[in-house]
Amino acid sequence: MSTEKFKIAVGYVLICLIWGSTWLAIRLGLDSLTPLISSGLRFSLASFFVFVFMRHRNIQLQTDPISIKLYMVLSLFSFVIPFALVYWAEQFIPSGLASIVFAVMPFSVVIFSKISFPNEKISFDQIFGVILGFSGIVVIFSEHLSLDLSQQLFGILAVLVSSTMQAAIGVIVKKYGYHLNPLSMNFVPLFFAGLILIIASLLLENRSTWDFNFTAVSSIVYLASVGTLVAFTTYYWLLKRINIVILSLSSFITPIVAVILGWIILHEDFSLQTLIGSAFVLIGILFANFRGLLRHYNSKTLVVK
Repeated sequence: MSTEKFKIAVGYVLICLIWGSTWLAIRLGLDSLTPLISSGLRFSLASFFVFVFMRHRNIQLQTDPISIKLYMVLSLFSFVIPFALVYWAEQFIPSGLASIVFAVMPFSVVIFSKISFPNEKISFDQIFGVILGFSGIVVIFSEHLSLDLSQQLFGILAVLVSSTMQAAIGVIVKKYGYHLNPLSMNFVPLFFAGLILIIASLLLENRSTWDFNFTAVSSIVYLASVGTLVAFTTYYWLLKRINIVILSLSSFITPIVAVILGWIILHEDFSLQTLIGSAFVLIGILFANFRGLLRHYNSKTLVVK
């Protein structure tokens, strides 16, 4: 395996592990802080971390017209609105249900990719892999899932809108952000997102309920450093190097990671149904990558011959 392919594999695994843990970190933080201030502080702190890394690596902020437009779009539609919706929704719907709803993201990516890249073929393998992977997510959470639309409808819609926005932004960055450095791509959007969310919190949320205890502060620091700085920088780096439909399938793996963490940390059940659903997800991802794996195998075979 080449160094580049090894880095891609490590990066893919990394974002799956990190984003699988963020659902738990968000939930823990919301026990003590309101959604807007929690997400606002997360992004403000993350922007500071990004700035420090940019200075350390002497990375200049790109200020061409396309970059400026992308910064503004990312601020609103990749951070402010979708994360405010997810944080708000997690107050009213179970994390398992949130994971299932958010896992529709690859379907949206397929649609937006077809619109934005009409000449780029989306194979049957990829579509079938997406369907199989989503089926696995439903299997994992269906056992303990209760659906009460009268109480949960708006939470479900919030996560669905967030997922769709993230899919659209991923395709937009893939098409127009090829020249942006993964770090500088994050700095301005994170800074403005944090500022907007903190101001909105001060105007709209009840500050008397805030409790900056150890759990709340740890949640913010972890989500800012690992869940944002590391994960989003890695994600945008991968976005330039692999098919976006394949990359979006990481949203199927994150719920599995969340379940495993719940089993390890919170001593939750890890049932046979979870194993079966996980198998569906992994087979779906392998199926979506089938042609690429086959080409890789054939090239290796030809070299040996």
